[in-house]
Amino acid sequence: MKNVKPKLPPGAAKLRAAKPKANRRATPRVKSLYSQDELKEIFRRFSIQRPEPKGELEHVNPFTLVVAVALSAQATDAGVNKATRALFAIADTPEKMLALGEEKVRVYIKTIGLFRNKAKNVIALSEKLIRDFGGEVPRTREELVTLPGVGRKTANVVLSMAFGQSTIAVDTHILRIANRLCLAPGKTPDEVEDKLIRIIPDEYLYHAHHWLILHGRYCCKARKPECERCVIADICKSPEKTCDVPAALVELPPQIISAAS
Repeated sequence: MKNVKPKLPPGAAKLRAAKPKANRRATPRVKSLYSQDELKEIFRRFSIQRPEPKGELEHVNPFTLVVAVALSAQATDAGVNKATRALFAIADTPEKMLALGEEKVRVYIKTIGLFRNKAKNVIALSEKLIRDFGGEVPRTREELVTLPGVGRKTANVVLSMAFGQSTIAVDTHILRIANRLCLAPGKTPDEVEDKLIRIIPDEYLYHAHHWLILHGRYCCKARKPECERCVIADICKSPEKTCDVPAALVELPPQIISAAS
């Protein structure tokens, strides 16, 4: 079967050329229940199903992406989009966000869980970006995680979506299906990330975290996996699976980013 090389977003190829090819750990590949051929076939099918997967948080630049991802902790992407659409229309830079102030930020994001603490972090990270980075979002994980409210997952999302780097941002969906599918079992996001980085074939690493998130969100769902709709049902080694026949391998309709609650 012919391999389909994932397409990159505009400008990503140039950015990747200036970066290491992949952000892999400097250790040997880990053992997996899946063979290298099976791993390649899993991601080949995902690449046909969603040739250009996208993150579902609305943003207009790296700064608004950092804010959106930080706000998405313990919240849905749709809920964050609903709150930030109006916020980003008037505050799309650290300077504008700082001028808006914590109290007004709280008003915009009050429908998001933990909004008081998140508003405080948004103002604090805006201040730090201006003070330490000239108002620009840094391009390294080490610098990103120094921002208030920004952890490793948020940093990985920003590195991938804003700067075209190959990272694995382990959210609840990836943590769940990495264990359910016995793909990269681990107790913590860091452990799962470490294993996925080592086993995912190079040619599919850039889009892999989006494919896995979307697979977990729309097919391998938390309460009940919809195995009859799964394109890798025949390869999957999950003890929970209920079907061995893969769904038809066709490209899905374009993603619709929703701000509905």
